[in-house]
Amino acid sequence: MKSRVKVLVEGGKASPGPPLGPALGPLGVNVGQVVAKINEKTGSFSGMKVPVTVVVDKKTRQFDIEVGSPSVAALIKKELGVEKGAKTSGTEVVGNLTLAQAVNIAKLKSEGTLAKDLKAATREVLGTCVSLGVTVDGKNPREIQREIAEGKHEEELK
Repeated sequence: MKSRVKVLVEGGKASPGPPLGPALGPLGVNVGQVVAKINEKTGSFSGMKVPVTVVVDKKTRQFDIEVGSPSVAALIKKELGVEKGAKTSGTEVVGNLTLAQAVNIAKLKSEGTLAKDLKAATREVLGTCVSLGVTVDGKNPREIQREIAEGKHEEELK
């Protein structure tokens, strides 16, 4: 029988303390090895919270690490190099993303989204930009969403 332990860890900085250690201890696996493997797999997401699932086979005490992808908001903030989004979206602007960057984020998140194509996924990313207080190419992200719906930016969305 396999047990699944789901945690949210900062990329490359998992530790044997809570929440990981207490959840893995009763399963009989070497917590140090699990933490080292998680840190190895999440190192590229430094500074971002990453969903991680540890699958443990209780009989053999073997484990497997499944690393999810950070949230769209986390990817946007990393791309811009900002700590937080705007306190009041709509009035405060924390950064400017290019449409190409938004498309790249949409491609990264394409597996974990409900969007049926890249166009829809990009519009989801732009929606997150609205709530974070991020402009896209110097414009309100809603304006770019409208332009995409009207068929503009086809070249960028291929």
